[in-house]
Amino acid sequence: MTEQTIKDELITAIRTIKDYPKEGILFRDITTLLGNARAFRRTVDALVQPWAGSKVDQIAGIEARGFILGGAVAHQLSAGFVPIRKKGKLPHETVRIAYSLEYGLDEMEMHKDAIRPGDRVIVVDDLIATGGTAEAACRLLRSMGANIEAACFIVDLPDLGGSKRLEAMNVPVRTLVDFPGH
Repeated sequence: MTEQTIKDELITAIRTIKDYPKEGILFRDITTLLGNARAFRRTVDALVQPWAGSKVDQIAGIEARGFILGGAVAHQLSAGFVPIRKKGKLPHETVRIAYSLEYGLDEMEMHKDAIRPGDRVIVVDDLIATGGTAEAACRLLRSMGANIEAACFIVDLPDLGGSKRLEAMNVPVRTLVDFPGH
C-alpha cells in the first residue's frame, strides 16, 4: 500500500465537526479513527516506523488523546511511557511548566522521576495546531535532561504554524496527514 493510499485512508477515518468548539472552527475528531481498527493500526504503525529498531527510552504522551496513541507507540517500540498532564492530576512529586494558549495561561506537569538525563524521548499527541502545548511539553522534558528525538502527530494544521514552531526549537516533527485552515 502506498503512502498516499494510507494518508487517504486516515483522512477518510477522521471526522470533521463544523463550528466546534466555536463558530468558524473545523474540529478534526480522531475518535472515529480510533474506533476503526484498521485505520488505528495503520496510524500506530506509521508513527512507529521511523524508529523501529532504534533505541527510544520513553514516549511522552500529552493529555488526553496523546495517552491513547503514546501508549500504543511505547508498546510497539518497547519504550516506557510518560504522561504529561494538566496541573494537579499526578499523585507523586512533579515538575511543571506554565504556557500560553490562545485564550490564556495553562500549566502541565510530569512526575519528577519520569525522565533520566540523556533519555531519548518522542513526544506524541493527536494534532498540532499553534504548537503551544507541544512546545511546552518539549521544554518541560528538556528541563529534565531529555533528548527529544521527535514530536509525532496524526494531524497537522499547517496554516496555524505549530510544526514550524517546534522545528525552530530543533525538534523534528512527524505528521501523518494535514488539513488546510483551522
